[in-house]
Amino acid sequence: MLKVYSMMIGVLGMLRGALVQIERHDRDLGNQLRRSASSVALNLAEGSGSHGGTRLARYRTALGSARETGACLDVAVALGYVERIDGELLGQLNQVQAMLVALVR
Repeated sequence: MLKVYSMMIGVLGMLRGALVQIERHDRDLGNQLRRSASSVALNLAEGSGSHGGTRLARYRTALGSARETGACLDVAVALGYVERIDGELLGQLNQVQAMLVALVR
């Protein structure tokens, strides 16, 4: 399995606290965050077992979902659902995105 997969599993674990806070204010945004973050790991796993165009498509979907995950966190901060997002979490998510960009090039 790819290193980026393990890193994303770690990101999912770090998201738990923020996710609980977000869901207290906005269940829909919390659900969207949960689905987009989970989608990154799931598409990475599917892509690593695929070949050719299917692999690339799964990795591109994972990248889109990683960006969506970041956007959910940005929206939660902007709307005051959380005061801030942990810097380590954001750094790891940014690293996941950078690794995915390299995979889809």
